[in-house]
Amino acid sequence: MSSSIAVRPIITLEEHFLSEAATSHPNARNLSFKAIPGLFNQFTELGPKRIADMDAGQVTLQVISHGPGDLSPELCRECNDQLAGAVRSNPGRFAGFAELAMDEPEEAAKELRRTCSGDMNGVKFVGALVDSHTEGGRYYDGPEFDVLWTEATKLDVPIYIHPTWPSERLFTAYKSPHLSDEVTTSILAFGFGWHSDVALHVLRLYASGVFDRFPTLKIIIGHMGEMIPYMLQRIERVSSRWGKQRSFRKVWDNNLWLTTSGNWALDPLACILRNTKRDRIMYSVDYPFAKSRDGLKWLEMLEESGMVSEEELEGIRWKNAASLLRLDVKSTA
Repeated sequence: MSSSIAVRPIITLEEHFLSEAATSHPNARNLSFKAIPGLFNQFTELGPKRIADMDAGQVTLQVISHGPGDLSPELCRECNDQLAGAVRSNPGRFAGFAELAMDEPEEAAKELRRTCSGDMNGVKFVGALVDSHTEGGRYYDGPEFDVLWTEATKLDVPIYIHPTWPSERLFTAYKSPHLSDEVTTSILAFGFGWHSDVALHVLRLYASGVFDRFPTLKIIIGHMGEMIPYMLQRIERVSSRWGKQRSFRKVWDNNLWLTTSGNWALDPLACILRNTKRDRIMYSVDYPFAKSRDGLKWLEMLEESGMVSEEELEGIRWKNAASLLRLDVKSTA
């Protein structure tokens, strides 16, 4: 292990929990996590087990967000209050992304304002993480969501668009009579589909003019950019015919950030380093679905590879996230 790794900060920001509000109103998808040994207990815990995993991966600060699935405005509020309590108890180790009721854009905007303006007994969240679509398959490119983008830009906080389970309509469209439902779900979820779904969502936001109307909007996407970096030049060419004020390249360079979350390989990063600003790349683990110790091994592999300079590595490890989210984390190196 590199001795320099041990003394430098690490921030992670695609790290999840399942709230008491969600477990008290369970759905089949959330209950399915109980089938994975040990996962559910880690998912629902906001204390020593989580911190132990962070310590094993030398994570200084974890930005916590809720797991997938729609919640009502009332349950979102309960969820965010629970997370705020955990942040209040561990202010040096935890920060929070808000959970929003995306089926109700006005309510989502109100909750973003409440959670990110310091109205939770002194706790101030650093943005929000939202599913890529609602359980009914609703995306956020319509004008009714301008109220949310307005609030996000006023508060100057990012919205993290995170994959979620395929909607019933999408599942039906891609279901194969030759495959089990389990395999189909895997293909449409973590195997491939939920990454392409986020990419398509970003393209929908761009094509609908969201980034023209809100030129300072900040969007984060995970999993090494959800496939966009590998198609970036083609997207640039095709989207140039859509009549937008700002090119997709300009939006990519100014409005979008990406994380490494749970993708422990250097090959995708090699592509990203060729077409993405270095200050847009942020390390993440994807806890509890991935382990911080495995992420640390990836950071060590990256450092040993020589693919990035020491300054760029520090940006990926923590500085880029600290700057974007205005987190007070100091290096001890």
